[in-house]
Amino acid sequence: MNKKEILINGIIKENPVLVMTLGLCPVLAITTKVENAIGMGICFIFVLLMSNLFISIFRNIIPSDIRIPIYILIISSFVTIVEMLMAAFLPVLNNNLGIFISLIVVNCIVLGRAESFASKNNVVYSLVDGLAVGIGYFIVLVLVSLIREFLSFGSITLWDGVSFKIKSEIFTKYFSTPSGAYIVLGLLFAVIALTKNKKVKR
Repeated sequence: MNKKEILINGIIKENPVLVMTLGLCPVLAITTKVENAIGMGICFIFVLLMSNLFISIFRNIIPSDIRIPIYILIISSFVTIVEMLMAAFLPVLNNNLGIFISLIVVNCIVLGRAESFASKNNVVYSLVDGLAVGIGYFIVLVLVSLIREFLSFGSITLWDGVSFKIKSEIFTKYFSTPSGAYIVLGLLFAVIALTKNKKVKR
């Protein structure tokens, strides 16, 4: 594949959430507000990019029989960097995201890209793949959080202190609960399924 195809695959055709249904825990847990989704998405992209980069660089010297522990070691190193930076400069966001930053270490998307792509391709392609998959994940996080926060609180909080509020009785905090997140995600799956069915009929 060329770089354009890798980008399209990571963002659309093989979207980690809407197509592959991977990494759902953060999508359901931290998308109560848009600012949380943006923060989580940026952290995820950084870890995925850097882990893909280093695994691709050292792919020819990593022993195959211990490759998974080495991948996890590389991923956890960058997750630790993210945690330290967030604790120092964004303590409120760090507190909101909580354990889910640490859990990027075992996120099947990151480990899956390391095993299936970065370990088999050159640095440039691995970086493009990491960026594409990260953007695909970021888009879903933000989209789900936009819907949930709007329906739950009648507001959209882009960042600390920057928000848009709408007052109405139709809004309910139900969508800030995990069951509300499942409903929103289910509706997105339904839209994807309808789109695919129309293409098949054509």
